[in-house]
Amino acid sequence: MTITQLQYVLAVAEHKNFTLAAEKCFVTQPTLSMQIQKIEEELNILIFDRTKKPIQLTEIGQKIVNQAKNIVNEADRIKDIVEQQKGFIGGEFRLGIIPTIMPTLLPMFLNNFIKKYPKVKLLIEELNTDEIILKLKNGHLDAAIAATPLEDEKIKEIVLYFEPFVAYIPEHHSSFQKEEIEVSDLNINEILLLQDGHCFRDGILNLCKHGSDADQNNFQIQSGSFETLIKLADEGLGTTLLPYLHTLDLKDADKLKLRNFKEPKPAREVSLIFPKSELKMHIIDALRSTIAGVVKGAIVFQNVQIISPLQKK
Repeated sequence: MTITQLQYVLAVAEHKNFTLAAEKCFVTQPTLSMQIQKIEEELNILIFDRTKKPIQLTEIGQKIVNQAKNIVNEADRIKDIVEQQKGFIGGEFRLGIIPTIMPTLLPMFLNNFIKKYPKVKLLIEELNTDEIILKLKNGHLDAAIAATPLEDEKIKEIVLYFEPFVAYIPEHHSSFQKEEIEVSDLNINEILLLQDGHCFRDGILNLCKHGSDADQNNFQIQSGSFETLIKLADEGLGTTLLPYLHTLDLKDADKLKLRNFKEPKPAREVSLIFPKSELKMHIIDALRSTIAGVVKGAIVFQNVQIISPLQKK
């Protein structure tokens, strides 16, 4: 059997469809089917149960797929070893970033990174945390930037910085007169939240020690935009919490409505995450050092309390 044949097996296992797997592998469907059949004949077993729709792995097929992932990863590691020996930092690198980090952090480091490492072709995708974890495990991302800890044994995390939560309190609100606020000042039913799927929303619910079923007065908003939440707060519809870096770009008039928490400040932990296979570590290290260099001046908080980004069951 060959590495290519194992890659075909992994593609079918992921997509549960021979035609779609062939498209993703840039080969014809008969070619892919024939190569998988060769492996099955060589091993004298069936990897896939073709009688089911969608196609399912057999019991032995699942074990083969698990081992195939290790073999393909180790084969890729050989390329890494050669490139690191040559001191070469380049090639395609697929990076995922969650939506509440992308608009603030990416402009801070991207220009510096591409100037310093012009041979790296960064493919950047905005994804929520669940999508990132799935793509990391399926080999469709090399690394990602997300709120942590994720408590996933198959993913490694390198902490980049701690980013405090900052309250946005409009002038009409009772807490507006306070210079600093405490978590006890928050009323979960007044806080305008991002839509489900955003870990920043889950972090706020965890901060307020509230489940995912928070009531929001007599209206419900499904927004992925902090700008929308700020405008609604200004209209008297509540308050909201923002990540610290997002507050740096607010208008001066809006900055007057920001209130910091007393220490230890509730904060999210932002990390560079990647599979435990640790492929392309030379590029991951280059990303880490570049980001660390640019956030060092912007993020200087030390006395913080890390709030979990995971939704509590």
